[in-house]
Amino acid sequence: MDAVTQRLWLSLIRAPGFGPLRFRELLDASDRPLDGSEIPAWVARHHDRLPATARAWFDKPDETRLDADQAWLSQPDNRLVTYASADYPPLLRKLDDAPLALFVTGEPAWLSMPQLAIVGSRNPTHQGMKTASAFAEHLARAGIVVTSGMATGIDGAAHRGALRAGHTIAVTGTGLDRVYPARHRDLAREIAGHGALVSEFPPGTPARPGHFPRRNRIISGLSLGVLVVEAAIRSGSLISARLAGEQGREVFAVPGSIHNPLARGCHELIRNGAKLVETGADIVEELGSALGSLSKPEAAPTPTSDARSDMMGTPDAEYQQLLKHMGYDPISVDELVSRCKLPAEAISSMLLLLELQGRVSTAPGGRYCRTTSEVVSP
Repeated sequence: MDAVTQRLWLSLIRAPGFGPLRFRELLDASDRPLDGSEIPAWVARHHDRLPATARAWFDKPDETRLDADQAWLSQPDNRLVTYASADYPPLLRKLDDAPLALFVTGEPAWLSMPQLAIVGSRNPTHQGMKTASAFAEHLARAGIVVTSGMATGIDGAAHRGALRAGHTIAVTGTGLDRVYPARHRDLAREIAGHGALVSEFPPGTPARPGHFPRRNRIISGLSLGVLVVEAAIRSGSLISARLAGEQGREVFAVPGSIHNPLARGCHELIRNGAKLVETGADIVEELGSALGSLSKPEAAPTPTSDARSDMMGTPDAEYQQLLKHMGYDPISVDELVSRCKLPAEAISSMLLLLELQGRVSTAPGGRYCRTTSEVVSP
């Protein structure tokens, strides 16, 4: 795209009161597709149908702001993918409120690859983080690009899991010259190098509450389906799931303990028709033909109880007793002392070793639970 056409698109994107729905309305009313070089004539043809704020902008755009946008786009790996571009992701194009354009840092080609969105709580449990990461890694190994919103919690865990095995896309609610949250600066850099950072917001746009629902529709709009891992009953992740359903995408949810408040949102989704999944293979199988020629990864063999004992250093009967008395719901040390009839010091020492080996995990309130991958001899 030449600099003149790029500037015309930026002017269209920056116009106040001229969002995706108005754009689609005018596009549908046109007798031919919108080409960048035709934007001035297209705007003039629809001038009277535009909001007053948009007309004022087109009459006198902020040239300084457009200069800044083009300066950002001139940097390596920064691109503008417009609605008229062949690189515009085909699934996203089908939305009635598809963005006019996407700002991208990284490789735009990943936007058109088969994707699965993973979303969930910003304050998940330790087990929720491990679950999101494991699902993301499995899907990435299957050749699926994992897409999320780079928020703290489940989003970040999903991105990191995907990066261990493949590629990931982060859709942001700010301009791409900003990283939100700031603690994910290193993660953003890694995503840009092994996938793409994407936003419909131009450079300089700060984080605002109203931006995140708009971001969420892009996350689900890019994807074949959305997986929710841990979400409270009023979680924003449920909004993403609702949008996915409205867009005709698959909705998946990971079940959890009835005592975990962060499982209630997932259970609500399942009650309303979301597909219950326990492994990444469940999702790959369910998406089936939508993935085309992608092959499933070979399943890793499940270690036998003898093999697990070898990994652990041949645990004695007391370790086995402790694990049998632990469930997948969080339990306190005091309760374990009562159940196992062992001293608190011994229980604490055993829990520390088991945690280091990944067989138990900590929960809020100083409690513990077995990990979902744990196998105990009968």
